[in-house]
Amino acid sequence: MSATLFDDAGAEAAKGQEPLAVRMRPRTLDEVMGQGHLLGEGSPLRRLVEDDAPMSVFLWGPPGTGKTTLATVVSKATKRRFVELSAVNAGVKDVRAVIDEARRRMGMNGTRTLLFVDEVHRFNKTQQDALLPAVENRWVSFIGATTENPFFSV
Repeated sequence: MSATLFDDAGAEAAKGQEPLAVRMRPRTLDEVMGQGHLLGEGSPLRRLVEDDAPMSVFLWGPPGTGKTTLATVVSKATKRRFVELSAVNAGVKDVRAVIDEARRRMGMNGTRTLLFVDEVHRFNKTQQDALLPAVENRWVSFIGATTENPFFSV
């Protein structure tokens, strides 16, 4: 899972061909509409981002409300490498690979990683436990997105 010369090959050419929704996504916290209690001046999430603090956050809401977009905005604002996993098809091996790569990059050049897990409520206990050391030791910042109440399903 190490970076190669070809990791981003074709990304520049494909930029103009992205769907309109992707091209219109907010790129900064100020471009995100709504959620002023979370993103407004002095709000908890904005302070975490502006202070560049390590974070572990669960975003809970219905599909299409901007959970993934918010995670990418946080990643850009904190200059962290964005890695997205879907709990629907990711296993412990995938989680460990991301963590190992995050530790390697942090050690090599100080690059920090934001791990975004979509549908995190689908992770079983073993998969969740695989994340704990990385979050506790701050090898990754973590944002989990769920459509289910995290008090009952995570």
